[in-house]
Amino acid sequence: MRNIFTLLCFVCFFGQVAFSQQDAMFTKYMFNSLHYNPAYAGAKDHLAVGLLYRNQWWGIDGAPVTQTFTIHTPLRNNRVGVGFSAYNDVIGPTHQMGANFSYAYRIPMGNGGKGKLAIGLQGGVTNWRADWNKLKLADTNPDQAFSEVQPSYWLPNFGAGIYYYTRNFYIGFASPHLIEYDLREEATTEIWAKQYRHYFASIGGAIPIKGDMLVFKPSLLVKNVGLLSNFNKDDAFKDIGAPTEIDVDLSLLFYEALWIGASFRTAIEAFNDTSSFDSVDLWAAYYLANGLRIGAAYDYTLTKLQNPAKGSFEIMLGYEFNYKTKQIVTPRYF
Repeated sequence: MRNIFTLLCFVCFFGQVAFSQQDAMFTKYMFNSLHYNPAYAGAKDHLAVGLLYRNQWWGIDGAPVTQTFTIHTPLRNNRVGVGFSAYNDVIGPTHQMGANFSYAYRIPMGNGGKGKLAIGLQGGVTNWRADWNKLKLADTNPDQAFSEVQPSYWLPNFGAGIYYYTRNFYIGFASPHLIEYDLREEATTEIWAKQYRHYFASIGGAIPIKGDMLVFKPSLLVKNVGLLSNFNKDDAFKDIGAPTEIDVDLSLLFYEALWIGASFRTAIEAFNDTSSFDSVDLWAAYYLANGLRIGAAYDYTLTKLQNPAKGSFEIMLGYEFNYKTKQIVTPRYF
């Protein structure tokens, strides 16, 4: 296993895409939408539970490892959706864990009310901490930032989002954490750790090729950090250096049970108008007759982390049921 210092070297010198975004990255974001957008609460039109485990850059000691849990449902008046999400994210010496409660109000729109516009809010808390003693530094006189004791922070926050969807189309935009925090008390260095606001925009569709027996589903997720950084009061943090990340996914759903897809992740650099390729991903999910959903994904890394890492993988578990009819229903496309 490579040590954490190796990871930091690759991240700092070769992988701006890997370094840039603080919020956890997922290949199967469509199975984890509540983590990004509180307006998604209740969108399944029945109670849905999901678990996801991600191991990024498997084979490197200290690489990101993330677990998430989501549960959401519409209420009986069908206009309101509520949800809860929790996550645990470890990257080298840093550790984040948090929980959020979500509320979404859904407004029927167009096509006889078959489309719905949801406006969502969430509130919760994040615990952020770091243990720099876990680092194996080659320099006997390390940067001052790594010689200070890092306290544990409890950071209350709130987020907001919108989400419009029909049976065959969806589009959404959200920022799950609107408040930005300093992550170092009485900083003496020129630049120190901060928690930045992230933005997520998504769009997708479901195109029947052979009725419900074969459905083509393209989707797109765009992730941005620092969209409004020019308004930041701290000059040192205006140029964040985080690229805008783009995930393109193409999948096929067979007989409303077997879902197979492939995706491509890239990034557009914010300041030099160039792009860099991050990974090519393969994934599959299967809906069992009892409502259980299982799935897995594998990312083939395209950056210079390709040699020390063995790619990334995710494992997904979910359960969907309809409390009105007391039986499993056909899974929604989104």
